[in-house]
Amino acid sequence: MGFVMVLSYSRAIYLKFFYSHGMSSFLKGHEEAFRSFAGVPRTCLYDNLKSVVTERNGSAIRFNTDFIGFSGAYRFEARPVGVRRGNEKGRVERAIRYIRDNFFSAREFKDIEDLNEQAYLWCTTSALERRWAEDTSRTIGEVFEEEKDKLLPLPDNEYPCEERKEVSVGKTPYVRFDLNDYSVPPDYVRSTVTVVASPTTIKIISGKETIATHRRSYDRQQQFEDLSHTALLRKRKEAAIIGSLTQYFKATIPASEELFKYAVEINTSIAATASALHDLLSSYGRDALESAIKEALSKNCRHHQAVRQILETRRQEQGKGPILPLSLPEGSPQVSPVIPHRLSSYDSLIEEVRDDQE
Repeated sequence: MGFVMVLSYSRAIYLKFFYSHGMSSFLKGHEEAFRSFAGVPRTCLYDNLKSVVTERNGSAIRFNTDFIGFSGAYRFEARPVGVRRGNEKGRVERAIRYIRDNFFSAREFKDIEDLNEQAYLWCTTSALERRWAEDTSRTIGEVFEEEKDKLLPLPDNEYPCEERKEVSVGKTPYVRFDLNDYSVPPDYVRSTVTVVASPTTIKIISGKETIATHRRSYDRQQQFEDLSHTALLRKRKEAAIIGSLTQYFKATIPASEELFKYAVEINTSIAATASALHDLLSSYGRDALESAIKEALSKNCRHHQAVRQILETRRQEQGKGPILPLSLPEGSPQVSPVIPHRLSSYDSLIEEVRDDQE
């Protein structure tokens, strides 16, 4: 979407491209145009677009409340032209045709940032070097320098042009905005937050605190994650799983509590101990594992590797080999039984070959 503003006297042009024609882009285009012109026109003419006029009945006009707040902050009068009166905004119509023919036609660019850099350079060079329609001996750039003194000064504080919307965080740590999902810290699950959206950035705010920042996307049905948010969630899930495992072992095999205490004493992973005991329980059974833990504790060995060695030694004494776990590479498909193919379907092929030979 192209935002175009033309100064009525000098015909100086400001051009900027956005992914959206929403209110935040519309107001941001004004703000950057005023900054480029180093001043604010006293009156701005508009077609009756919804960003400016929400309702009109003859000369009775209901203005968009967001736009009225913006125009009040920059102290300019917003004046919609008459309905179906294209002649009242001829300057901007001609400027758009000039942009299409002299800037956009056959131009190459790699992304919107590159396009806007080229547009700004074009506005401040080629577009200002045109001859002024009122006096062809002068350029638009020369007349623009005169017009600058007539513009209103820029306000001291910028107007907040971002779109603001309250959204609810569901049971997963994501907020939905413009049909995309953006991650938030897991602490804010099932709460209400505010999304502040500029043309390029999504900020998610809770109270006065900015809890997440993402690059804004104009795609649909996409999910965007901050790795710190997902890492914290993953850590909490792992802690919950470990907690349930340790409680399970303490309840079913009370002697295992000493192994967990020892892991804390030597500052090793409780998760590793729980995972090792889970594997041993699956391989050897509850009774064998409980007996091996008690034997290890009687020898003052409180590490799960000692328990594993006792279990493997017992199997060797019984003349059995060690239990070797089958580990598949990550992402491997699930192993399914192979169903033999019936070979009778090939009989017809053999008959066809015989017929050809005959």
